[in-house]
Amino acid sequence: MILIPTPLYPTLHLFNQDYVTLSVPSTFCMQNILFIILAAVCFTSQAQTKQLVGAFAAKQGDTTHLWLFVDNYSSHITYKDRKYIGTEGGPFTFDGQIITVQTEYNDIAPQLVGSELKIPTKMQTHQLVLDGIIYKRKTSKPQDLDGLWRITGRQSDAQMSQIPKSSRKTIKIMIDGFFQWIAINPAVKGFYGTGGGHYSFSNTAYTEHILFFSRDNTRVGVQLDFKGELKQGQWHHSGNSSKGDPIYEIWSKEI
Repeated sequence: MILIPTPLYPTLHLFNQDYVTLSVPSTFCMQNILFIILAAVCFTSQAQTKQLVGAFAAKQGDTTHLWLFVDNYSSHITYKDRKYIGTEGGPFTFDGQIITVQTEYNDIAPQLVGSELKIPTKMQTHQLVLDGIIYKRKTSKPQDLDGLWRITGRQSDAQMSQIPKSSRKTIKIMIDGFFQWIAINPAVKGFYGTGGGHYSFSNTAYTEHILFFSRDNTRVGVQLDFKGELKQGQWHHSGNSSKGDPIYEIWSKEI
């Protein structure tokens, strides 16, 4: 078994897949073999549907590890008080013992993009235990914007332009009062920036409080106020960016 250290998850390794050969006596009837196969398929199907949703956090000294799960997508972010360190994530499954992530981005080790990350994890009441590191679940704060979003429209010069689906994308993960946007292109292992923190959404008032920003650590602590509206399942997002520039964006659920 080859162990590849990963830079973002504390004391974690990426495992290659083991293959097991099952020896069956010649007297073992075919019906029993079929029963075992069907039982294994049913067990695997049930295990893979185990739900894992929420925001989890672990502290190591002055370093925070934030782990977000929503809509079968996960993102792990590492940062200090006012310093961004790195992020890694992608679509995931959880069978109750192992979190398997199909890596779409990793800005510290981009060579891992496209690889499958298997993370042995114990799920306990309101926490995840990963090789002795305890990720405690943050208080559940369900809001209408919770989910995985992708930008599909942007206004420029008073004209709204559609952003066609391609391998390059900007997504936004929203769950339990936490958010993270990530600009990536998994096809070329491209990473173009990320930021995130706390968010709240009530009526049409959408507010962000920045906890980390890969492009400019001085933006940490800034609060941004926007207008947000849900129209026919799309999120209309308008206001001023962190630089003060006016924006009007349309986000759609990433399915």
